Amino acid sequence: MPQTVLLTGISGFIGLYCAKELLDSGFTVRGTIRSKLKEQAVCDTMKSNNVNIENLEFELLDLNSDSGWEQSMKGVDYVMHVASPFRIANPKNENEMILPAVEGTKRILHAADKASVKRVILTSSIVAMMSSLRRGCFGPNDWTDVNYPNLNTYIKSKTLAERAAWQLINENKSSTSMELTVIAPGGVFGPPLGSDTSGESLSVLTKMLNGKIPFVPDAAFPMVDVRDVAKLHVKAMTQSNAAGERLIVAGTEPISFADAAKILLDAGYKGPSTKKAPSWLLKLMAIFDREAEGMLGLLGMNLTADNSKTREIFDWKPISFETSIIETANAIKKIKSAE
Repeated sequence: MPQTVLLTGISGFIGLYCAKELLDSGFTVRGTIRSKLKEQAVCDTMKSNNVNIENLEFELLDLNSDSGWEQSMKGVDYVMHVASPFRIANPKNENEMILPAVEGTKRILHAADKASVKRVILTSSIVAMMSSLRRGCFGPNDWTDVNYPNLNTYIKSKTLAERAAWQLINENKSSTSMELTVIAPGGVFGPPLGSDTSGESLSVLTKMLNGKIPFVPDAAFPMVDVRDVAKLHVKAMTQSNAAGERLIVAGTEPISFADAAKILLDAGYKGPSTKKAPSWLLKLMAIFDREAEGMLGLLGMNLTADNSKTREIFDWKPISFETSIIETANAIKKIKSAE
């Protein structure tokens, strides 16, 4: 009898790869979706990638509602909580992003605990560690200060959601055997599994390729390929030495938007620009542009990551960023030419 994994956010960029990895590894996957329309899209994507969907099922659930979560956890061995709102642009009301991230995480952990789930894998982000630093190296013991100036709402939401998860686990140590492992990816690239390029990192890259980003922000931090992210999610779920860990899933070196543009230019793409936007220009744009406002907290950042614990636990060698960004661009080009 295959073990069952409840996977939130199955229809997203990372979620689809996690589903493929789980199904290919013999698990039953119970994917959560907010709309029935997503179900067919996920099934079609799996089939087009030669994934057997015999052990794939779905639950219609919302991070903002208690309804259905406890029922959906019945018979579940592991939970992979990938779903979280992600936009660079700040919303008009920060709770639009913060509430589903924080309350949704707590909702899932409570339901998983009641169902005696073995382990929850929470997808956080390096932004929950690095975003009060400008220079130097960050590691698994670092936390972003949510009161840091110009911190965008997404970064705040990821930090608060992860804090809430650890707090809940620590407060219930005496009454629960459920384990928590956090996967904190860097900036995620990689070829999409399906034909959807609307995700934040893919849409930014599409704009770069089309020459629609004349200036790039002066910011550099570690990146990672989505295929590595999915593989390590699955490994973190079952490896005993990953329990209770906060794991950086990213390369060590900072990659800037200009670095990415240069790699693409060298590969023959004509659209990307390596010109860095002056800080004053972004600050001016931020007055009337929420996306520019969301980038302010990253300006001047140049950070390396200490991923030694992740490499040690999983014997992991990351896909190079150059390979990742070129394969992503090639995939986007193929998808756009077929539309």
